Amino acid sequence: MDSVSEIYHPAQWWKQIETGKILCTLCPRYCTIGEGQSGFCFIRQNIGGKLYSTGYGRPTGFALDPIEKKPLYHFLPGSQILSFGTAGCNLGCKFCQNWSISKSKLDSVHSLYAPPEDVVSLAKRYDSPSIAFTYNDPVIFSEYVIDISRLARQTKIKSVMVTAGYIDREARKEVYKFIDAANVDLKAFSETFYNKLTFSHLSDVLDTLIWLKNETDVWLEITNLLIPDENDSADELKRMCEWILINLGDEVPLHFTAFHPDFKMRGKNPTPLSTLNNARNTAKGMGIKYCYTGNVHFTEGQNTYCPSCGMPIIERDWHSVKKNKLTKNCCSGCGYKIAGIF
Repeated sequence: MDSVSEIYHPAQWWKQIETGKILCTLCPRYCTIGEGQSGFCFIRQNIGGKLYSTGYGRPTGFALDPIEKKPLYHFLPGSQILSFGTAGCNLGCKFCQNWSISKSKLDSVHSLYAPPEDVVSLAKRYDSPSIAFTYNDPVIFSEYVIDISRLARQTKIKSVMVTAGYIDREARKEVYKFIDAANVDLKAFSETFYNKLTFSHLSDVLDTLIWLKNETDVWLEITNLLIPDENDSADELKRMCEWILINLGDEVPLHFTAFHPDFKMRGKNPTPLSTLNNARNTAKGMGIKYCYTGNVHFTEGQNTYCPSCGMPIIERDWHSVKKNKLTKNCCSGCGYKIAGIF
């Protein structure tokens, strides 16, 4: 098996079970994987009775993105971030907007070879203060995430998870050890939606959100992709905002983003701007201080406003920061402390 280890990276979070198969314990899907088979995510494979991460060191490509594109609006605004993902995903979202990557296997995408040292060196070369694990869900390549984020921390480069938050309670303690910020995609606020359209469970995601906010130092923002007639009802939005306020507080930024027809939901209409703006107004009205709209050009919904005096303190146009009126981390108008890492 030494030759296998030279090709693929040994995986963590698994055990052999009585059937002779492997039980993967990285995420709440808990796949049982037979010899030669891969889990639901495509990149965790049973080879010779051991589990390997076939996605380790094999990104599908790199990009320098504005950090606002993640979206993160309260974490180093206006900076660039080195972004990459791999093939595969541990969710089965019928509306996936990166499905050409997330639903691909390594042998059907043009993956590169990049050990952790090369990823960190690339960030240094382009003076990128942060690295984002994104495009597909980085939970599935957690061994790679840990090794990169550990090296990045040593060189004062920050690490960001863009994720659905579908991860096992024990595994997440190790995976997030060197992570500085996360945007968690809270896809809806109903178990029916999660079960029918993502093949996962809402409760596990909510548990991750509570843990990130209350038991770690990871800066947290939330994205809610609104899909017409699926998760955009006034009642569901109110229940979600109420849950956020009770469990996470009023300072976690909340991004409402527009769906566009893709993958297995091409018959759906795009999300109207009015739906996004209504959701934003609902969240603000209930007391969430920082609410945004995304995937549409609407500057009012992209700006950061001071919760105290109402002044636009960070003005954006799409993913570009046009004006930043913060004095350190405070409103330059009234001195109110703005939540975030600036």
